[in-house]
Amino acid sequence: MTDGPMKIIGLTGSIGMGKSTVAEMFRDLGVPVFDADAEVHRLYRGELVAAIESAFPGVTDASGVDRTKLAPALSDPAAMARLESIVHPAVHESRRRFVEEARADGHKLVVFDIPLLFETGGEKNVAAVVLVSAPYEKQRERVLARPNMSPEKFEAILSRQVPDAEKRKRADIVIDTGVSLEETRKAVEEALQTIAAG
Repeated sequence: MTDGPMKIIGLTGSIGMGKSTVAEMFRDLGVPVFDADAEVHRLYRGELVAAIESAFPGVTDASGVDRTKLAPALSDPAAMARLESIVHPAVHESRRRFVEEARADGHKLVVFDIPLLFETGGEKNVAAVVLVSAPYEKQRERVLARPNMSPEKFEAILSRQVPDAEKRKRADIVIDTGVSLEETRKAVEEALQTIAAG
């Protein structure tokens, strides 16, 4: 997937770090962004509905996969593996098409927005890892401002993610979102120049 002049940037960051904001900044600079989460949402409303209903009867309705019904069905690792065996190949295929289209359009760089990049070993498949990070207090404040979020839920999510300090060590570039949007945007522009020149 990294053959030819195309460079793939892996954009990642823990919950509440401002990854969506930074992804939007890359888009504003003309870089195509593949959002894995958004693609799963799309697949859940379309081509994967029948396969997921077949594997987990009763979890879909007229609008597609109902995540609130699906969640209880994923209580054991075997069920989660079954879901991943349906979803992952479809996302992989979508990503392949995305890269081909970007290359055909003459782009030399694309961004893969992957929340669990380090957790899934995805850093091996990208030319550079850009980590979005912010101080813990700022992260906690942002996450707790979300609907239906509690301190316990926040800590539970964090416990399943590689710690931010560890991600900082492993990333090629760290973008701090604990500053003004203007400063963050400048950091994104600099990151893009560094990767393009590398």
